[in-house]
Amino acid sequence: MTRRIAILAAWVSIAGLPAGSWAQTPPPEPVRAASPGKVLEVAVRVDPDGRPEYSIRRHQSLIVDWSRLGFIFADAPKFERNFTVGEASTRVFDDTWEQPWGERRYVRDHGTEMRVTLNERSGRKLDVVFRVFDDGVGFRYEFPDQASLREVNIVDELTEFAIAEPATAWWIPGGEWNRDEYLYHQTPLTEVSMVHTPITMKLASGVHVAIHEAAVVDFATVWLRRVDGQRLKTLLWPSSTGPRVSRKAPFATPWRTLKIAKDAPGIYMSDLILNLNEPNKLGDVSWVKPFKYVGIWWGMHLGQNTWNSGPKHGATTAETRRYIDFAAANGFRGVLVEGWNKGWDGDWFAKGEEFSFTEPYADFDLPALAAYARKKGVRLIGHHETGGNLANYERQLGPALDLYRKLGVDAVKTGYVADAGGLQVLGSDGRIHFEWHDGQAASRHHLLVVTEAAKRKISIDAHEPIKDTGLRRTYPNWVSREAARGMEYNAWGNPVNPPDHEVNLVFTRMLGGPMDYTPGVLSLTGAGGRRIPSTIARQLALYVVLYSPIQMAADLPENYAKFPRPFRFIKDVPTDWSDTRVLNGEVGDYVTFARKDRAGDDWYLGAITDEQPRNLRVSLGFLDEGKQYTATIYRDGPGAGFAGDPKSVVIESRPVSRNDYLTLELAPGGGQAIRIAAPGGKKAAKPRKPPETPQPGKEEFDVE
Repeated sequence: MTRRIAILAAWVSIAGLPAGSWAQTPPPEPVRAASPGKVLEVAVRVDPDGRPEYSIRRHQSLIVDWSRLGFIFADAPKFERNFTVGEASTRVFDDTWEQPWGERRYVRDHGTEMRVTLNERSGRKLDVVFRVFDDGVGFRYEFPDQASLREVNIVDELTEFAIAEPATAWWIPGGEWNRDEYLYHQTPLTEVSMVHTPITMKLASGVHVAIHEAAVVDFATVWLRRVDGQRLKTLLWPSSTGPRVSRKAPFATPWRTLKIAKDAPGIYMSDLILNLNEPNKLGDVSWVKPFKYVGIWWGMHLGQNTWNSGPKHGATTAETRRYIDFAAANGFRGVLVEGWNKGWDGDWFAKGEEFSFTEPYADFDLPALAAYARKKGVRLIGHHETGGNLANYERQLGPALDLYRKLGVDAVKTGYVADAGGLQVLGSDGRIHFEWHDGQAASRHHLLVVTEAAKRKISIDAHEPIKDTGLRRTYPNWVSREAARGMEYNAWGNPVNPPDHEVNLVFTRMLGGPMDYTPGVLSLTGAGGRRIPSTIARQLALYVVLYSPIQMAADLPENYAKFPRPFRFIKDVPTDWSDTRVLNGEVGDYVTFARKDRAGDDWYLGAITDEQPRNLRVSLGFLDEGKQYTATIYRDGPGAGFAGDPKSVVIESRPVSRNDYLTLELAPGGGQAIRIAAPGGKKAAKPRKPPETPQPGKEEFDVE
């Protein structure tokens, strides 16, 4: 073989071509596949050096210029050049599947699949599979079973995204200490550095593109690194033990995804990521319940209570009973209690070895409280903060989940508070290694937790988690997660979340999946009396705008007693939908959602804006023909605004039909929430008894 290569190199030199350029002949014509509606087209080829690459067009306009594919391995020659395109096949698929819960009940999966085999001159093979939809493209690599590459140890992935048009990007930095809890930057794409996904771009033509990934299983997730101009390259999250990914062939990688639409609402409405995940593997999941909850949480962020034991301990039996009573009186299914278990008294941040997940503090009677909650028609929500110590948590995972199952606790909030790179993982060598929140070790861990919880009919809401890539379709008990800068930053953050933050989240982070943002702070007051840049109407609108099948009413019970009329909307709004429409929106500026209650015919509308006041005209054409509805409107009142009077809110009712238009008047940093009740439809939830909290004095906050 060595002699043959030498002869070929000499021939290339004689022919006047540079050494190493064996295939300096025009490459064969690309293989192509178009989406069912001929909106998008993908082309795949190899360049003159045998490097595989792809491009994407939308209505014949170039969106992604020729971008390379491939891998670098730790212990084998790289997959990068000297390829030819082998067999290529296409098929069209069209299916509709039902979500057990979600933003819409039925999802259509309609696209074209193209499978391309890449043959390396050495004899190795690699398949690349593209699925082309009218609103985006997903592709992944499939490693076949081959003797020359059975143990696959990946150092890096060479996938590129060369954006063809000048673009503006909305992004947060990747590889930094605070994981993905950053405010979003808006810059030209040529100024981004290394970024988390999803990253969203608006091209010069107005087309919107969002890059992310789908179905990350036993694999590291990716950052994107700008290498030159507008060319982005994947960078797998690192591993402390060597290769960033180690797998045995055959296997498939996660999908690399591009949502592509004419505008911002179009990229949100795409079901691309869900469709690229496998169907439900859990069977009957009727036990997974969307719900709203309250909890012992916000008081800790305000500094009124502590997670650790002592005179200000929040998770006491008496305080938990008070929250259970409040939840039962106001129609909330869940009560979250943080700080109930032993381990909080030490230096737990990024350590977590002292946490017990079965032993409560002496002032917290877990069995009695679980029984009391169920008697009241309420469920405790479990809490497992790990401090990033996966090894300690996994040692206790079975007994901890068994305890919750025994007590009737059917949802658990997990937490992984540690700086990036600070997860403690037990390696195959029996030693503790420090890993990243989105690396392969974290991917394995989260799926272990979700599947073990499913065996016990328990749902998982993960905070400080691995990013969301649509696995809720395959494992529907993975109901929500954080993975972004949430409401707690409005209590103590420096800075707090500015008015454009939640609008940015809609068209970036929320493209991955549900977020447990914890809205509903009607007091609009953080720690030390700091002012939260919002309005009451905006806090209500967030329940419609920021989707999660579990939604917290985050404020203190005594604060809700001060605002009973706006609180009515929080009690009424569902968390499970049969239909969702994005009526308008621009990234970082404003957005309006309409969602239909899965349990009835009522619709809910939510709109928010950035620091600018806006008047948004929306059609109610999504309502049923021939029906007269009643709209209860919660809007910013006179003088309202994040810098004005944040508590000024007008609550009014009017009849509406599908022929009507509404003008939504949004104050700076404000919003609007509307319940559109169908005639004879499901009635608003009524409390079984008044809130057991002090009533306010003479504070006035709404205008009739």
